Order: sequence, then C-alpha cells, then structure tokens
Amino acid sequence: MATGRTHRPATRSRGIPEATVARLPLYLRALTALSERSVPTVSSEELAAAAGVNSAKLRKDFSYLGSYGTRGVGYDVEYLVYQISRELGLTQDWPVVIVGIGNLGAALANYGGFASRGFRVAALIDADPGMAGKPVAGIPVQHTDELEKIIQDDGVSIGVIATPAGAAQQVCDRLVAAGVTSILNFAPTVLNVPEGVDVRKVDLSIELQILAFHEQRKAGEEAGAGADGAVPPVAARKQPHSTDQGPDGDVPAVMPA
Repeated sequence: MATGRTHRPATRSRGIPEATVARLPLYLRALTALSERSVPTVSSEELAAAAGVNSAKLRKDFSYLGSYGTRGVGYDVEYLVYQISRELGLTQDWPVVIVGIGNLGAALANYGGFASRGFRVAALIDADPGMAGKPVAGIPVQHTDELEKIIQDDGVSIGVIATPAGAAQQVCDRLVAAGVTSILNFAPTVLNVPEGVDVRKVDLSIELQILAFHEQRKAGEEAGAGADGAVPPVAARKQPHSTDQGPDGDVPAVMPA
C-alpha cells in the first residue's frame, strides 16, 4: 500500500510531463474566458499572464500538444480550448460521486462548474440514514449502503471524499474496491491507496498555513525597515555569508504549527 498519491513516472505515457499537465487547467480557464469574450487569437505573452506563468514555459507546454501558434498572430483560442479539453479528457462525460454531504459536500454538490467542465454528479452519498432521500442541488442523497451498486451502475471512476477524517480511509477503501481509480480528497487526512489509484488532496488548513507563512514573512520585512520606511544601513543588515540565512539570502522563517 502506498501513502498519499501513487508514485508515478515523471512523464505520462504520451510524453507530457506531470508539471505541464498540472498547468493545462490554468490555460484552459484563461482560454475559456477569452472565448466567452469572442477573442479569436491570443499571444503567448497575453495567455501566460492570464494563466500566471511565464511565456517561455507556456510555449514549451504547448509544444507537447503539438501547438506552436503563428508568428505575428498567436494562438487560435477556440482550437486551443479544444486541444486542451481533449488532452484532459474533458470531451467525454465523467460521472462523479460525492461521499459525505455535510456543509462542504453540499457546497460541492451545488458547484455549477462540474457540469460545464465535463463532470456529471452521478450521486450524493452519506452515512446518515436521516439524509437519505433529501434533495441537495436537485439530487436525492443516497445511503452509503448503496455505494458499490451506484458505482457499478453508473460506471463511476472518480470519487470525491468530503467526510470527517475518521471515516475517510474506510470510504476510500470501499470506493477503490468498487472500481474507482481516481479520488479527490477533501478530508483532512492522508489516504492509503493501492498502485494504480490516483489521489488529489485539497487541504484548506494547509493552504491557510502557507498564507500565514507569507504574512509572517512580510511582517518581518516591514519590521526590518526603519520607522520612516527606509531600509536599514548595510552594516546593520545580515550579510550574504551569514550562516543563519537560507541559500537565497533570506532569513528562514518558522512554519506555523
């Protein structure tokens, strides 16, 4: 059993690096916004800025798709939307089950972005018998006793776990045993999955802690400036050879617990 994500090679079978795959949804989001505004073409610089990456990286990523743009014209927006959607598998319908219909699960069920991006919420599942039959986002909640039958009947390969941490692993095991091979985990715990099962984890508390790190760092930089906003004299600052600095010359900050 592997912990967390299944270890995979650095590249996919078609030779597209995982880092590039992770950026494709960013490009698609930016391109979709351009398409909705009826923008026909876009330069690599404009698209890179909209996606939050540098243009050289974008051009390299698109070369894996066989799309190089036209000099002086740029990239055809509609064609790129099609290319990336096809590469991501969004040109077909993907039935999804959401397990755990508390506040977070209900919010996910009500998210309108699933259908518009090729994902169909096939079922909402919860362990509370009192939830059975209650509609959420127009879909009646079903009890976990039905989980295996639902997955088999709907051909579900993607499961979303939004349960409390203590129930997540058991739910994960049942999903995998029933045939689910991809899991999006919102539960605040690491899941153990067998080889061949992919897990993507969304942990809001970790994201907030990373933001807290940056806030702490910014506050330290501001405190290091003089009262009038001036940067302290060179003699008063730590020099690059100081042993308590990081490799990039910054004083390390402690990550909040």
